[in-house]
Amino acid sequence: MEYDLKIANGTIIDGTGQPGVTGDLAIKDGKIAASGKAPGKARDTIDARGKIVAPGFIDIHTHYDAQVMWDRMMTISPWRGVTTVVTGNCGFGVAPTRPEHRGLIMRTLEKVEGMSLAALEEGLGYNWPFESFGQYLDAVERRGTAINFGALVGHTPIRMYVMGEESTERPAAEAEIAQMREIVRSAMKAGALGFATSKSQTHVGYSGKPVPSRAADVAEIKALAAVLGEMGEGIIQATVGRELFLKEFVEIAQATGRPVTWTALLAGMSGMAGPDSHQKLLRESEAIFDRGIAVVPQVTCRPLNFEFTFKEPFLFESMPVFAGISAADLEGKKLIYATTDFRGAFKSKAGAESGGPFSNRWDRTTISYCPSDPSLEERVVSEVARERRCDPIDLALDLALASNLEARFRMSIFNDDEDQVAELLHGRGTVLGLSDAGAHASQLCDACFSTYLLQRWVREKKAISLERAIWMLTARPAEVFGIKDRGRLEVGLAADVTVFDPDKVGCSKLRRVNDMPGGQDRLVADASGIDAVIVNGTLIRHHGKDAVATDGPLPGRVLRHGSASQAA
Repeated sequence: MEYDLKIANGTIIDGTGQPGVTGDLAIKDGKIAASGKAPGKARDTIDARGKIVAPGFIDIHTHYDAQVMWDRMMTISPWRGVTTVVTGNCGFGVAPTRPEHRGLIMRTLEKVEGMSLAALEEGLGYNWPFESFGQYLDAVERRGTAINFGALVGHTPIRMYVMGEESTERPAAEAEIAQMREIVRSAMKAGALGFATSKSQTHVGYSGKPVPSRAADVAEIKALAAVLGEMGEGIIQATVGRELFLKEFVEIAQATGRPVTWTALLAGMSGMAGPDSHQKLLRESEAIFDRGIAVVPQVTCRPLNFEFTFKEPFLFESMPVFAGISAADLEGKKLIYATTDFRGAFKSKAGAESGGPFSNRWDRTTISYCPSDPSLEERVVSEVARERRCDPIDLALDLALASNLEARFRMSIFNDDEDQVAELLHGRGTVLGLSDAGAHASQLCDACFSTYLLQRWVREKKAISLERAIWMLTARPAEVFGIKDRGRLEVGLAADVTVFDPDKVGCSKLRRVNDMPGGQDRLVADASGIDAVIVNGTLIRHHGKDAVATDGPLPGRVLRHGSASQAA
């Protein structure tokens, strides 16, 4: 038999968790044609001797909703061996959106997902080629993508579409909920992978207002989720809040018969359920799993570190004391930060003696950029504060004011205890997620989660077997999200393949680049050890470089109803 591509002499780990076997993998017409033994010639051959041949990695928690409209490669995900992404998480997105609401949606993404408004305005603009969710998927499909693209329809744009600016302020009326249900139904018919929402207090939108989904009551969320049950397809993704957690997730899963996945189960979540809450929540989640109820927590393998400025203080904006800050312009923010009243209120909630969730974080906060005094860069805030005999919050605010709020700080928030993280990674019924690729671009970069897992947890710590890690990156997320035609190396499935060197795979330290539209900055991490990335049979990355022209035809597919073969 003649093949288009043969990957020869590699160790094939098929994504099922089974041990690897040495052999060849053959590809023809975008699908896997043979695995193990592949007699016959091929137009092109990759020698994978000493390498692992795995299914392409799947990233279920990204925010490429806007970026895909100017970056068809969806960098930096393909660098890490990722061949499929899911967007629309946390209930955010850009469709459906009325033309008159485009600015509000971009300002919402600016605040809640840390996206540069200047980059959004330059890259997306105000003349969008879509209004409905179905038109959005069509626009992505027309433009083409390097990797596969699936999308959840988001509660926030749905609410904004129906209720306008009142969507941030009040519960929906019965007629409005009925209209929203029809939008969800239309989106699902167009190929959405599911419906996403958020009740998280950290999700603060434009002008300091809660994002629209936070103004919804649980009855509204259940009514919208019920559409998926009526249609018998799709997943519900939710970011937790006090009114929307395990009890409600179980009720939704049982009522709809659809899986629910929630963001996120992290080490150090003392604010949610007290000390060692990760263990308590994991036990509760495992008990739900053991009952056969599909409520799936997302976990992550990386420490959650945020870089922030006091110009955009995302980490603190859920605090009432920051309400005035969120609504103020730059000069207004500076005036407020200088007042003793604000500082006193801030310290009472987040100071070292406050007992709050940030009380011990100033010992884990680094000054990452300080134009007024570069000698302080990479020093710990609390140490410098002790030297200067001042409060860490006063020090941080003084450095911010001295730099016109340009000073940056890097704070460790969750997942910094690896023993606790290991418990979560081995938990029953969890799924690996929360890369946030495409969001918080200047604040963090966890799109490198796949190479970090293979480097830190497999090779260095030997805490996870290579076969389990690949299952966590491939077949498991495909199963949870209903992605039917990929995630395993099986004859007849889509030929999404990642070839990597297990002795070299990893990620670099973060570096800041100015490659976003309008010259805006973001954090990126370079990958090592990723030898080849293949999407639907086409080689898109080889030896760390793009192997396709970024302005030409690209092999990625829009995954409607969980499959590239399913039409709208």
